[in-house]
Amino acid sequence: MRIHKTILPLESRTQIDFLDITESVREAVRTSGIRQGNVTVFVPHTTMGVVINHNEPLLLQDFMRVLYKAAPVDDHYSHDLFEIRKEHASDGRSNGHSHCKALLIGSSETILVERGELILSPIQSIFALEFDGARKRDVIIQVMGI
Repeated sequence: MRIHKTILPLESRTQIDFLDITESVREAVRTSGIRQGNVTVFVPHTTMGVVINHNEPLLLQDFMRVLYKAAPVDDHYSHDLFEIRKEHASDGRSNGHSHCKALLIGSSETILVERGELILSPIQSIFALEFDGARKRDVIIQVMGI
């Protein structure tokens, strides 16, 4: 078994940003030389997520609307009460809503690799989702197999 790791730097531009990283993941698989196995895409951030879905502009608008409804920016989040938070220092962002969105989405996806290619349908894309943009972030892509 071999393991190949790539760190993909990203820069989000908006508060919620769907960053299509499918081609970068494909390139990491090709570079790895692994023909059979899987690839894990992981975001080491608590206000980001990873998801596989269809990259269609109107559908992305629908996803954003659902995420805003699920964890509205203007709701009240205890995380944002900086004056009573003792254990963890704040970076000054009121981003409780971003953490809640990330909780709903999750921080990783695993995709099978067969004959050196990702097993995705023609309409599936891999997205890194930013919920607290604009920021510079890293995505870890790890390919494992033979």
